[in-house]
Amino acid sequence: SSFIMSKMALAAYQGGAKGIRANTKEDIIAIKKEVDLPVIGIVKRDYEGSNVFITATTKEVDELIESGCEVIALDATKQERPKESLEEIVQYIRDNAPNVEIMADISDLDEAINADKLGFDYVGTTLRGYTSYTKGHVLYENDFQFLKDVLNKVEAKVIAEGNVVTPEMLKRVTDLGVHCTVVGGAITRPLEITKRFIKEIEG
Repeated sequence: SSFIMSKMALAAYQGGAKGIRANTKEDIIAIKKEVDLPVIGIVKRDYEGSNVFITATTKEVDELIESGCEVIALDATKQERPKESLEEIVQYIRDNAPNVEIMADISDLDEAINADKLGFDYVGTTLRGYTSYTKGHVLYENDFQFLKDVLNKVEAKVIAEGNVVTPEMLKRVTDLGVHCTVVGGAITRPLEITKRFIKEIEG
C-alpha cells in the first residue's frame, strides 16, 4: 500500500538516502507527505504488443506530473513502444512540465548515446540485462565496464542502477564518477534479504 511505501521511504531517509525512486502516482504523493526528498517517479504498466512498461506513454507521464515528483524516469530503450515515440514523450514532458527533469532507463550504449542526444537530464543503467538483447549481462561484470563506457560517452548525469547490492558496490560506482546510485531490492525487499541470510546457514 501507499502507506507502507511511505514508511519504507521514511526508513530510507532516516538511513541517509538522498532521494527516492517510486512507482505510481499514489505512492509518490504519500511518500512526499512523509519525507522531504526528491523523487524519481515511474509508472509501471503493461501494454499488449510492447515490452516497454516503465512510463510507456503520455498517460503515465500525466500521472507523474500530477504526483509532484521532481524527476520522471522512462524506458529509453530501442524496443517497440505501445504508442508515442521516445522523442514525442520527451517533448511532451518539456512542454507540459518544464521544471521536471527526465531520466532515461537504458540497457546498452547506443541507447545511452541516443538519450543524451534527446536531451535527457539523467541516463540510468536501469534496464541492463532486462532487454532481450542484453539478457545475461549484469551491471557489475568486468568491474562495471558498461557503466564506465556510459560515463565516457554521455554528457548527461549518469545514474547507476541495477545489481548494486552491497555497500562496496555503491562505493565503487561512486568512485567511478556517477551522479548518484539507485539501490533497489537490496534495501526494499525484506523477504529476499531474510532468505539470503537463512540460505547461508541452511544451505
